Amino acid sequence: MSKTPYAGWPNCIKLSNGKIDVVVTTDIGPRIIFCGFAGEENLFWNDPETLGKTGGDEWTLYGGHRLWHSPEVMPRTYSPDNKPIKTKEVGGYLRTLQPVEPGTGIEKEMDIRVIADENAVEIVHRVHNAGPWEIELAAWSLSVMAPGGIGICPQPTSFDPQGFLPNRSLILWPYTKMSDPRMTWGDKYLTMRQDAKKADRLKFGINNDDGWLAYLRGEYLFVKTFEYQAEGDYPDGGCSIELFTNENMLEVETLSPLTFLAPGDELEHVEVWRLFKGLDCDGSEKCIDKCVLPLVEETL
Repeated sequence: MSKTPYAGWPNCIKLSNGKIDVVVTTDIGPRIIFCGFAGEENLFWNDPETLGKTGGDEWTLYGGHRLWHSPEVMPRTYSPDNKPIKTKEVGGYLRTLQPVEPGTGIEKEMDIRVIADENAVEIVHRVHNAGPWEIELAAWSLSVMAPGGIGICPQPTSFDPQGFLPNRSLILWPYTKMSDPRMTWGDKYLTMRQDAKKADRLKFGINNDDGWLAYLRGEYLFVKTFEYQAEGDYPDGGCSIELFTNENMLEVETLSPLTFLAPGDELEHVEVWRLFKGLDCDGSEKCIDKCVLPLVEETL
């Protein structure tokens, strides 16, 4: 871990194992603003209009990776993260702690660790109820990916052996058009392409029970894994993952089950990211099976 300036924020912290780098903001956040192979491009999108900015009473996009809480409602979900955060090293992790949100009583925390000798990062997301009453929410982990790639979501694989019961719940947002050419509703995978020429919003969610989600961009592959809880009550009609895109970026998102938090309680949601490069894949189901799935299975 080392202090480093990044994109106008002077007090960022860089974590590196010589293979991959992540950069965490401390002037705002908690945010992971950079993730990529050491010395190479950022796989996250950064909003050029807000780089280096701090302060203000309105929520700001910034880009990178952030922790929210679901369901998405205004103003609770959009509490600003524009102020400095606290950090400390705890057992090899960088712990980042946001001040309690004054309007919600919620405190957000991320523990971030670059795994030695691997192209991997582990992030423990925590949502703490520092308020005076019980609340129901889910941890919501959003990674805003650089443009020009393809989000890959496997379709659920668990099923009733007799085939009587449904095994998937596909959730669509009001602005989503099923005819949108950025979407491929495949037999094994749902894929979403980011297109800089398409400003329309596009979003879907699903009860992904395989516990992984990926973003393919050129030769680079970003994979995030998480624990799917089969008995959990997931938000947004049962979504454990969601994908969203517009003309600027594509978000790969995972969620925890909805949880009632009494005052003083907290919930955790863990992701592990793994990076790969040297891929030659067009995003078709056949190519995903050949090039992406073996890497994911190795990861799992």
